[in-house]
Amino acid sequence: MSIHQLRRSFALSVMALSLAALGSVAAASVTSSAVKYDYEQSIFQPVAGRQGMVASEQELASRVGVEILKQGGNAVDAAVAVGFALAVVLPNAGNLGGGGFMLLHDAKSGDNIALDFRELAPAKASRDMYLDAQGKVVDGRSLHTHLAVGVPGTVAGLEHALQRWGSLPLSKVVAPAIKLAEEGFVISPTLGKALSVEQDHLGQWDSSRAVFFKNGQVLAAGNKLVQPDLAKSLRLIAAQGAKVFYQGEIGDKIVAEMAQHGGLITQSDLQNYRVIERQPVTGSYRGYQVVSMPPPSSGGIHIIEMLNLLERYPLAQYGPNSAQTIHYLAAAMQLAYADRAEYLGDPAFVKVPQSGLISKAYADELAKKIDPVKVVASAQVKPGQPLPYESDQTTHYSIVDKQGNAVAVTYTLNLNFGSGIVAKGTGILLNNEMDDFSVKPGVPNAFGLVGGDANAVEAGKRPLSSMSPTLVLKDNQPWLVTGSPGGARIITATLQTIVNAIDFDMNPAEAAASPRVHHQWLPDELRVEKGISPDTTRLLREQGYKVVQKPTMGRTQTIQLRDGVLLGYSDPRNPDGATLAY
Repeated sequence: MSIHQLRRSFALSVMALSLAALGSVAAASVTSSAVKYDYEQSIFQPVAGRQGMVASEQELASRVGVEILKQGGNAVDAAVAVGFALAVVLPNAGNLGGGGFMLLHDAKSGDNIALDFRELAPAKASRDMYLDAQGKVVDGRSLHTHLAVGVPGTVAGLEHALQRWGSLPLSKVVAPAIKLAEEGFVISPTLGKALSVEQDHLGQWDSSRAVFFKNGQVLAAGNKLVQPDLAKSLRLIAAQGAKVFYQGEIGDKIVAEMAQHGGLITQSDLQNYRVIERQPVTGSYRGYQVVSMPPPSSGGIHIIEMLNLLERYPLAQYGPNSAQTIHYLAAAMQLAYADRAEYLGDPAFVKVPQSGLISKAYADELAKKIDPVKVVASAQVKPGQPLPYESDQTTHYSIVDKQGNAVAVTYTLNLNFGSGIVAKGTGILLNNEMDDFSVKPGVPNAFGLVGGDANAVEAGKRPLSSMSPTLVLKDNQPWLVTGSPGGARIITATLQTIVNAIDFDMNPAEAAASPRVHHQWLPDELRVEKGISPDTTRLLREQGYKVVQKPTMGRTQTIQLRDGVLLGYSDPRNPDGATLAY
């Protein structure tokens, strides 16, 4: 059987299962405010369900989440369980030694809450800590040394969420992760490739080699990954809570790891870590409410800033990935990323002109810089003036339960396997999140992003992030739950998921399968995925774009709610991902 026949067979099987699950509702079609939606019209079929749904980057973790829902847990219970499980089965991004964001819609109160458990710069961190005596950036110091590690927030964040909005005890939601760590799981080709690519960094440290190497060779696809030290750490957390990580046995081992290798994290840094509940950043787009993460995430502000610009153009008439649509997407991205470099940082340290950046009036001013045909070179694009309007390795998962609670979580180690350093005796990989600061203003970080003084290294500061867990509401009810990993491309992948759903009436499967584009101001290039038409790229080049085709961007995990039916899909760019429902 050919690959095309396999794909067609799979699509037909999904369609049959979905129709069976939805019964007469699906057969009669699920409608939206735009083009009529049904299974005969859709090229790609989403997963369907009615009670609850989990979309994540690893099927084993998605199973954990659905089982928690089936056992009576709510979306937050499932989100915490998935977070701990991904630390085991997706070690290159899922984590206990990193940090992230959670966006929550509480169905009972109707509230939307943004939970910030981003990493912190240690108290001994300083502005020029990654520069040599000549003021030049020391290659690798902010990426693959103990100086790269920020104070982790994941364990505190997951526990905080469970205590505030969950319904199950910590021991119950951590139990599946403990089992996966103790019994192990078979390494997929995707994870095997990631281990192979990063083996030099992982291999520098005896503690990391003990986990990911066997007989002197890095583990490969088909091998079993068993993590007894991580299982022990998870058991301690299940029994004692986050306190054991920040004030107990696990924390002591992390501090000892730092002290042995010149790292900066101390017991005081761990003990002083705090999770922050924030007000989400909100905007509107063609009648929908967009709710996303505020600073220290740059994602929410700039998604709304770009949507405010795009709202003036009839994208539905231009069509998905037409040259005209891509031109306006790229122009909006270029302007937003220029503002990101100038204004965004930790709001505890810098004044972020949030209300100005997301103002419709500010978008009116920015739009005057967009020519309907010609490209403006990035050298000519400067950060705007929002003040007058004031009044690659991350993972995302989305969850909706039968009560209508919706949770979007994006958390990270930063690059693949973070710093590559496992804290000895814990099985816990540590982040290299300090590289998300502007280690030197004007010098690009690992994702090519340029920052300024607003995101300079400072003790106790949270580094700027692109992580963008996002909810789209219709009539104050969740309509779309989405987000993505992907470093600098997180924001634009999430933006295009929203545009595909609203402007082009794509279901989550179609939106995920659609080729993506990306422009981040600097470097001055329009990055496109395979699948954008040569005719389209020719037109874009004629307009003046430097079009470059590069590897795929983002791996979205999206759930949509249509007339009481849950439709979801895990991005096909990651074959390990899975959306499961019941």
